[in-house]
Amino acid sequence: MTKSMYRYVGEFWKNRKTPEFQELMRSRIIAWRREGALNRVERPTRIDRARALGYKAKQGYVVVRARVRRGGLRKHKIKGGRKPVHSGITKITMAKSTQRIAEERASKHYPNLEVLNSYWIGKDGRYHFYEVIFVDPHHPSIKNDPKIISAYLGG
Repeated sequence: MTKSMYRYVGEFWKNRKTPEFQELMRSRIIAWRREGALNRVERPTRIDRARALGYKAKQGYVVVRARVRRGGLRKHKIKGGRKPVHSGITKITMAKSTQRIAEERASKHYPNLEVLNSYWIGKDGRYHFYEVIFVDPHHPSIKNDPKIISAYLGG
């Protein structure tokens, strides 16, 4: 049996150590870093992952690239008398993942759209990058498709 195009794209994303992949991602992340925190994109960067999560190339679907900071939540050192172990500086982590934070920020920016799903597309020393897939529940092509309404939007 032959492989589909999506299988080849998926294998390319799995083999991240190849020089081709690293050079491509390096140039992409340099460009993404200079953009804003939320950017609507024309088409998904990882088409195989987007399709697996429910994306379709039709009107009513929107893809947004979100940038979220990396790292723990280290706090400033307290200038007071206490043991360092009780100062509460280290080992403070978020209850939410950065992917969930990206989804929430993007949904706040696009209040008329419903979040369908999201996936990881890259990271550098300071940021994680995710793509969030949105569905417009009021778009006629989405309203007229019973599979989308029942499966994703619970209606």
